[in-house]
Amino acid sequence: MRTVRIMLTTLVLAGLAISVFAGDGNTTSEVSISVGWMSLIPAFIAIGMALITKEVISSLVFGSIVGAVIQSLATGKGFWNGLLLDFPVALRDALADPDHMSVILFSMFIGATVHLITRNGGMMALVKIFAARARDRRSGQLVTYFLGLAIFFDDYANTMVVGNTMRPVTDRLRISREKLAYIVDSTAAPIAAIAFITTWIGAELGYIQDGLKSIEGSPELLGSAYGIFLESLMYSFYPILTLIFMFFLIWRKRDFGPMLTAEREARVVIGEGNDFAPAEYDEVPSEKEYLSNALIPIITIVLGTIAGLVFTGSQEVQWQQEQGFLGNLANIIGSSDPYRSLVWASTAGLVVGILLTNVRGIFGLKQSIEHAVDGMKFMLTAIAILALAWTLAGITENLGTATFLAEQLARGFPVELLPAIVFLAAGFISFATGTSWGTMAILYPLVLLSSWELSMQQGLDVQAAGAIFANVVACVLAGSVLGDHCSPISDTTILSSLSSNCDHVSHVRTQLPYALTVGGVSVFMGILPASFGVPLWICFPAAVLSLLGIVSYFGKMD
Repeated sequence: MRTVRIMLTTLVLAGLAISVFAGDGNTTSEVSISVGWMSLIPAFIAIGMALITKEVISSLVFGSIVGAVIQSLATGKGFWNGLLLDFPVALRDALADPDHMSVILFSMFIGATVHLITRNGGMMALVKIFAARARDRRSGQLVTYFLGLAIFFDDYANTMVVGNTMRPVTDRLRISREKLAYIVDSTAAPIAAIAFITTWIGAELGYIQDGLKSIEGSPELLGSAYGIFLESLMYSFYPILTLIFMFFLIWRKRDFGPMLTAEREARVVIGEGNDFAPAEYDEVPSEKEYLSNALIPIITIVLGTIAGLVFTGSQEVQWQQEQGFLGNLANIIGSSDPYRSLVWASTAGLVVGILLTNVRGIFGLKQSIEHAVDGMKFMLTAIAILALAWTLAGITENLGTATFLAEQLARGFPVELLPAIVFLAAGFISFATGTSWGTMAILYPLVLLSSWELSMQQGLDVQAAGAIFANVVACVLAGSVLGDHCSPISDTTILSSLSSNCDHVSHVRTQLPYALTVGGVSVFMGILPASFGVPLWICFPAAVLSLLGIVSYFGKMD
């Protein structure tokens, strides 16, 4: 691992040095080309290598280099330009992006805070509280599950807080890191995608509003953007069914596929009756176990994030009396800057943790800082993976990957099939590019107007066309989340591995069958029947019973 970190650091420094000499006139952000099916090669190479070799850093590097070379050849600059210039510049651009740097800082400060409250005894006190309610493997997973639902307002904050908080508890209950990462990952994005007030809603409402502007008479025909969002929740089969499926797995104490193997291996490796402590907890923490040492910094991060969202959002929109409290709050948080909010909150949490540790005389300032820095060091590998995933995403964006895939939708077919096709396309684009938000940005402008026009052309009445429209809105979002769950190069998937201290490829490999299972049920028991007019009160129970049957038939006690 140390060798990998040294190689990566050298690569980053070399890339920055080369890009500095390259000047500002040849950045990848200024390149926009279309190479057709070849645009899929870099992402597929990275994903394929990661799944085969079980080593994600080299896979991302190789995929990015191949993409940079394809980009350079397509623009007539040659092989060596792509290898020695375009790739380092893409890496530089990924690291220089303010939003990306905010995620890196947030991750580092979270890591610093978690390590500090582990060393000052706060985490041990918190673990004992959770352990009292998590008496066995099922209750431990349920506590993790409901904690994930509780932190609904942002997927990044969800993964980092829940994973880091619950990891010591699940370790002691002999729950595999893969299962923890799955619960963390599969509660974060689904709940953030469908909750009324989250950091996702601003982007969603913006895309819906843009789509409405292009439809003549849309306010009278379809209603407001927020109203359409609320209606689309009825068709959000994948996020809702993912949460239900996960609950069935936990409650029935069953697993199947690679996850079953991981759970059984965890019990053998850890051993019956033996406590398990991961490497970062090997040192004996302080004997002074104050619960508030952990609880106050964590609450500071959670409430600080919410306060930051409200503050930054209120700078962008005005309170409108006619929209009511929830409508205004949704608009404010939807218009907020989640990246600044997360950095502010994680910084405040770390500062509070240091102050508590010093005031109570557990550690001095110098030792507290040293423990905080040690916590940041644990994040290096995951941050490296994030940086390389962003590099690959930037290159695939320049190659026009997402746009090319989206344009394949422009074919003649019955409008009732459109929601399912959109769902599958969104999942595939999100899987290939590693970004759910990028997928939404590409697909929403293309499919919203198209779905309405196609409905009108095929003679649907306004009510039926409105139902198809709401279904399409939901399917873009749901498909993006599905692809995000399946992709090894997704940032939220990487963060889930990071916070759970789980091998990243193992997390993807064990989560993939579950995500695809729910995705299949969503299409055949939800999206397609609903598109052809089957009532939702039939679709949802049928889908839920199908998932329960799958868990009962294929699942085995671990």
